[in-house]
Amino acid sequence: MSRAFVNEDAGGTAEPEYRLPDPESPYFSEAAAWALIQGADAGDSRSAEDATGYRWGDPLLVAEVREILERAENEGQDRVAQLARRFLREAARG
Repeated sequence: MSRAFVNEDAGGTAEPEYRLPDPESPYFSEAAAWALIQGADAGDSRSAEDATGYRWGDPLLVAEVREILERAENEGQDRVAQLARRFLREAARG
């Protein structure tokens, strides 16, 4: 087989790790919202959804994502703000 078609790095990618508090913690929803934003930024929403138990656009996280959006806009974090807006649009679709 031609070396042009050999991926020597195959299987070397580790799954992202999301450090979340206990689901009973009052901070879990905020941490889950951040994990979903970070997963989307990394192009791996599925891992974030699996880690948090929430789906992208989950209406249960709208309040947390609105806070993330406000903070991101105030701090000039354009990418985070963009992802937060996408999340909120998806939540509005239901």
